[in-house]
Amino acid sequence: MKMQLNTGIFKLQWYIDQMRGWSFKTYMLLMLGIGVIIGTTCSSSLNFISLITMVAAILGFTCTLAITNARPINGILGLVSSIIYIIVSVAAQNYANIILQAIYIFLLDLPVLLLPSWTKNAEKHIRGLNFKNWVFSLLFFFVVLSLLYLMDTRIFISPRPWIDATAGAVGITGSMLCMLHFREQYYFWTIQGILAIILWGVTTFQGDANLTLFLTYILYLSNDLLAFTDKHTHWFH
Repeated sequence: MKMQLNTGIFKLQWYIDQMRGWSFKTYMLLMLGIGVIIGTTCSSSLNFISLITMVAAILGFTCTLAITNARPINGILGLVSSIIYIIVSVAAQNYANIILQAIYIFLLDLPVLLLPSWTKNAEKHIRGLNFKNWVFSLLFFFVVLSLLYLMDTRIFISPRPWIDATAGAVGITGSMLCMLHFREQYYFWTIQGILAIILWGVTTFQGDANLTLFLTYILYLSNDLLAFTDKHTHWFH
């Protein structure tokens, strides 16, 4: 595929067009999510980390909804939010999540921005995993899990190595499936959403993060469930 920058990202009309045509349930979830994220942030003590967490949460949540609606705007939204999430994850010592966010950038965000043909009529290229692909995907998951756990326990010392590594491995596997347009990515996104809720809930309880990310990942999980149930989205309908 020819590498070419999507110049639409420099035009306001492109962003307006990208936000049109989403399912009604998606718009409702977006408004609810933004309200929850802003409200949660403002109800706690404000500092640099909490403010950039709010920005990343809003952009990241909008990004996941854009993926559900097969909109290429997820590229720029995901790129910015992932960069901020890396900063937040460094502060929280969730090192596998740093790798996960970097993978998001290279597998989900940059292809959208640099390979226009990858996103053209994306809903028409959605397919399902066969048995061979399932075996490969699960093998890929266990290899990534092992590497992330070793990183969290041998290179960096994470306070939450098993949760951090498992959530990261599931998310990286989901990213690979998303890049290849497999609908089964949403099984992994759902599991990763549950694990991320646990990860950031424990992180918040241990005093290494604020409540915003914990609630944001609950919102992410609601988007995953929407992909299964909303007949106006393409991944399962």
